[in-house]
Amino acid sequence: MTDSSIDALNKKLDRLIEAVTRLAPPPVPETDLGEADCFVWQADPGYLEPVRKVNRVDIGLIRGVDRVRDILVDNTERFAAGYAANNVLLWGARGMGKSSLVKAVHAEINARAKSDLPLKLIEIHREDIDTLPKLMGLLKAVPFRIILFCDDLSFDHDDTSYKSLKAALEGGVEGRPANVIFYATSNRRHLLPRDMIDNERSTAINPSEAVEEKVSLSDRFGLWLGFHKCSQDEYLDMIDGYISHHGLVIDPEQLRAEALEWATTRGSRSGRVAWQFTQDLAGRLGKPLKD
Repeated sequence: MTDSSIDALNKKLDRLIEAVTRLAPPPVPETDLGEADCFVWQADPGYLEPVRKVNRVDIGLIRGVDRVRDILVDNTERFAAGYAANNVLLWGARGMGKSSLVKAVHAEINARAKSDLPLKLIEIHREDIDTLPKLMGLLKAVPFRIILFCDDLSFDHDDTSYKSLKAALEGGVEGRPANVIFYATSNRRHLLPRDMIDNERSTAINPSEAVEEKVSLSDRFGLWLGFHKCSQDEYLDMIDGYISHHGLVIDPEQLRAEALEWATTRGSRSGRVAWQFTQDLAGRLGKPLKD
């Protein structure tokens, strides 16, 4: 074989190696939990992505849920201190600050700094729930205490991933790691559609056992914190809090009239509606909102 033939062959081999390299999956990034206080679980390929700037509000701006706020703070504070605490299901009316409260409580507990190791918050997406056992396996050996958080958790008719969640929370051989707690928000108290439960009751040989199978998932949460629609006064109080916090100046009577009209056009009153009104007002006043 001539030198030119060998060179041509080497070039082809180099191109082949490059092509195969491009097809190979990239290496899984290594996660250092000391990089940040909040992370998002990326199930594929399976690593924790740090969140440098968390989308949350100060706990003092979450109004109308004082009782459940205090319960959640107490449960989280005990967990962060190394004491026994419960998994928590925050359920109820949309827009009343369920997910905002979880993130705000996490920040509040870390601000009190009662532990040398900060409490970590890791969000797992609803569609990745079936990878929860894998994630817990990765976390059980780390020195940090961790809140696993799933926003808007619910299951559809043909979805069986709730069984993975049940096993990971309480039912598995290993059980939930001592350094991990699970917080979830949902519009449903039992996480499954009511017609799904009713259908199981009507078609099963033993209706009561079928229903027990479906609703037992909620029983894995030791705390059920209910969020209900707010009153007009609570809604206006939420807006007053936002207005004061962001330094917006407007005549009180005009503010009240515009805030009530805003809620009427949307057909509801909630913390989310109050925040949307505040954003609109700040834009009309030409004022920036604080980070």
